[in-house]
Amino acid sequence: MRAAFRANSPDAPDPAELIEFAPADYFARAKMGDIFEREAPLEVDLGCGEGAFLVAMAAKHPDRNFLGIERLLGRVRKVCRMVVHHRLTNARLLRIETAYALRYVLPPECVTTAHVLFPDPWPKRHHQSRRLIQDGFMEALHGILVPGGELLIKTDDQPYFLWMEKVIERAKGYERIDWPEDPEYPPTNFERRFLAQGLPIYRARLRKV
Repeated sequence: MRAAFRANSPDAPDPAELIEFAPADYFARAKMGDIFEREAPLEVDLGCGEGAFLVAMAAKHPDRNFLGIERLLGRVRKVCRMVVHHRLTNARLLRIETAYALRYVLPPECVTTAHVLFPDPWPKRHHQSRRLIQDGFMEALHGILVPGGELLIKTDDQPYFLWMEKVIERAKGYERIDWPEDPEYPPTNFERRFLAQGLPIYRARLRKV
């Protein structure tokens, strides 16, 4: 069964709601044609937040498709409105937990680049199991990346980054590669705030092998 785009009413749908992709079956992997009508390289913004990065990338690279994954309804609706405002036809939103999307919703080997930008660090020890970057995350992501696909990570939280380094070292099927400064890579709203405060940004770039 083909997935549908949400709308309040079939008679008068809100254009912003048409941007949100709602799988017809949350227990079966979607087909790329269900998410985007055209074929193009797919990039995913895992935990897209307020959407500044997603919208900037979609505007800058009209030859690619961009899927933002975010669990909070308010954020999803806000980003959908931004996509409509900027008249972008290559961006969609999926409201769901990131780990679930990787493991159960996205098709195998469909993603060229996955962006994880300033994820919640969950600093308290008893909350660390909620962190996104875990062994299971790396395994599930490997399954949806195309051969040679990449994972790009940024964070301002050094303890979390040290955690990430250990997870990355254990992960199988990846190689660590350089990530030189790229002025064309849009900053998130969080990154702008951290840079304005003079805080360091930690980052990692990996390739599926």
